[in-house]
Amino acid sequence: MDFGSPDTWRWVFLFVAAACTIGEIALAGTFFLLPFAAGALVASVAGFAGAAVGLEWLLFVAVSGASSAVLWPLRRRLDARNPRAEIGANRWAGRQAYVLRDIPGPGGQSGLVRLDREEWRAESLLGIPIAAGSTVLVSRVDGTRLIVLPLDEQYPTAPPATEKE
Repeated sequence: MDFGSPDTWRWVFLFVAAACTIGEIALAGTFFLLPFAAGALVASVAGFAGAAVGLEWLLFVAVSGASSAVLWPLRRRLDARNPRAEIGANRWAGRQAYVLRDIPGPGGQSGLVRLDREEWRAESLLGIPIAAGSTVLVSRVDGTRLIVLPLDEQYPTAPPATEKE
């Protein structure tokens, strides 16, 4: 196979165009491979028209870059309209939970909360105690613990100061 020959490169670019088009259809995501498919198709057509290898590469890069500049802003707008569902542990953030066992305030000690049908260890985000029977809002997940904010009680804006003797 002679990679210096325009005859070889027109087939390479045609294969790349087909692979990128199939990949765009098969893979999740919007307009990631399509700009490269367009660039490879234009380069392949130029190769079949008798263009030199350097011109084929120039067309591939130029058309891929131009179509990326056009399609990627459209991609952002389309993705903004269809927010992705949270997956993994992040799906718990923003949900309410019920406190089963007191959550001590300072010191990073954990209590117990029920979120849906599961029981989780939980810590207070503000470092204030949260009584059993309260409702809390899950701020984030840290390993196997939920970091929560109380919803039922009035709480200070800063953690309570500890007295030093």
